[in-house]
Amino acid sequence: MTEHSAPSPNSHDNKQADALKEIRCVPFDVPVIDLMRGAARWELPVHEHGFIALVDVMPRLVAADQSADQAVVQAARLSYGLGTKSLSEDRGLNRYLMRHRHTTPFEMVEFKFHVAMPIFVARQWIRHRTANVNEYSGRYSVMQDRFYRPTIDMVRKQSATNRQGGEEAIDAATAEQFLAYLDRAESLYSEYIQLNEKGVARELARIGLPVNLYTEWYWKCDLHNVLRFLSLRMDAHAQAEIRDYATAMWRLMEPIVPITMEAFRDYEMESVRLTRLEVEAIRAGRAQIDSTNKREQAEWEAKRRGLGLDP
Repeated sequence: MTEHSAPSPNSHDNKQADALKEIRCVPFDVPVIDLMRGAARWELPVHEHGFIALVDVMPRLVAADQSADQAVVQAARLSYGLGTKSLSEDRGLNRYLMRHRHTTPFEMVEFKFHVAMPIFVARQWIRHRTANVNEYSGRYSVMQDRFYRPTIDMVRKQSATNRQGGEEAIDAATAEQFLAYLDRAESLYSEYIQLNEKGVARELARIGLPVNLYTEWYWKCDLHNVLRFLSLRMDAHAQAEIRDYATAMWRLMEPIVPITMEAFRDYEMESVRLTRLEVEAIRAGRAQIDSTNKREQAEWEAKRRGLGLDP
């Protein structure tokens, strides 16, 4: 029988030291801070059972007087062949990049989120195909007994003009009927558990569960594409439930990249984008655009109200 000696308690450290012999390790030349302040996660609750948590960010260690915004201007200056500048110039460059839609430097910052959300929210979310995603699997594990239930005043009436959703609350009687409908759908969970216990494969047993059941995933995405997500999902036309998650995401990101988020608010979220037809109408002093499309006309009327152009 071959004898094996027990590994030295310091064998891992020794291997790491050996591996580093060929690597040039450059120490920080200034004091650094952890942008997440040593925390394993920052978490915000969303609805009764959901949450969104920031679990990591890249870069995480930055100079003591910096934020992750520094990685954006660092990348931009590399392409320009310029050296380090002052903080005020960094802010100006960041805002210039955002204003002129130079997107690549914003891809140098990444966020990793852990999210628990209803399946119907996840199905909208996954349409943003620029992230790395790993979702809880109902094939391997039993789905947890968590369901999203809107409050009675959040049961919305279908919009007559927007096929995708609704904003106006429906009458109380119909709202009560809808919540009773959810009661019946959620009651299937006990039968799902029974069928699991009788040996039905989990991958099949789950298929009768409603889409207000919660799922979870890790979602890792660069800053540029997270901002694209926020621009759509914080919009007033987005479904209220996913908008709640997007708003919480914004709150988690703002301390990490405050300059970028300020610029994004100024140049994207709270700005107005005009079409050629709308610009021509303003120049000509006309209230109407040269289009017979009713939706386009309604959008222009909303912009006019927002810009204060209507009497």
